[in-house]
Amino acid sequence: MDLGTVAVIGGGIIGSLVARQIIHRHPAGTVLLLDRDSVGCGASRRSAGLHFPRGASERVRRMSGYSQEFYEKLKADRPTSPIYPVGMSVVSQAGQGDLERIYTEPVRRDDSPIALDACGAEVRVPPHLSVWDVKGAQYADVHRLVQTLVTDLRPRVGVREGVRVTALDPGGPGVGISLSTGERLTVDRVVLAPGPWLNAPAWADLVAPIGARIKKIVALHIDRPADETDRALVFHDEDAFLLPLAYRGHWLFSYTCQDWDVDPDQVDADLVAHDVERARACLSRYAPSLALRCTSGRVFCDAYSVSGQPLVRRLDPDGRVVFAGAANGSGYRLAPAIAAEAVQLLGTSVKGSV
Repeated sequence: MDLGTVAVIGGGIIGSLVARQIIHRHPAGTVLLLDRDSVGCGASRRSAGLHFPRGASERVRRMSGYSQEFYEKLKADRPTSPIYPVGMSVVSQAGQGDLERIYTEPVRRDDSPIALDACGAEVRVPPHLSVWDVKGAQYADVHRLVQTLVTDLRPRVGVREGVRVTALDPGGPGVGISLSTGERLTVDRVVLAPGPWLNAPAWADLVAPIGARIKKIVALHIDRPADETDRALVFHDEDAFLLPLAYRGHWLFSYTCQDWDVDPDQVDADLVAHDVERARACLSRYAPSLALRCTSGRVFCDAYSVSGQPLVRRLDPDGRVVFAGAANGSGYRLAPAIAAEAVQLLGTSVKGSV
């Protein structure tokens, strides 16, 4: 199917991979990648970039497996890609059956409760919890990875950075796009990958029916050296994790913030006292000494779906505008699979489509 001209709105990890999928699957098409900032400078820039084989539903497990294969191939084909394998252990009170429904082949350690081999063995596991090792984890410098991907795309994709979409109209013979530069474009199809900018005036009415929400994301940096031999730790019951960012030389602690319905243009990039207090309270259950070393961090927000699964949906009756996102904090982890689903949907005609 000839897609014609496709505009991808949003130049984060999902949008850049959508553009890449289109030119690989539909090489005769024309692709335009638009971003209000530089590519990779929204949620992707602040992402922890942790991938591991996990999914609470069959669809998400399948997406996680697809994405894992994609990233492994990308790293093999381009060894300089900023993707770093990391050992990973999961700490939880859940039993083997429950964990096997979420993680791929978890292997229980026999020596827990123990002082784990992370952060200088400063993490201790309470007696009622178990430790499980999981293969296949990696993390990335997502900002740099997006820039690398887009650099490769530029010979075949029109890239517009620092250009805001001010209006999106799928009601004409094509999809009309108005830009902050004063330009007016008409394209055949659009993939909307806006990250947390769900409520931008240009598409707020189109996106509203999918029911996605925006949540604040907080991760603290731990002032302790990290290297390639360190393991990531997932605290499954708290939906939190410790990640050794060897390429930056420190650790990161991500916990679940519950500040909902925020505006990405209004969320301050600096940490506030209650962010630090809540993160330290969570980490102190396992590593009080590390909690005291949480001296900096990163703050932003992301889009979440009601179902807990990423959303890939048509937004108009003719199927010319497809939404891809609301990945529930797993944008990097599931981006290749989200992009594949979006491009497949884009190429599937519906009644009345052109």
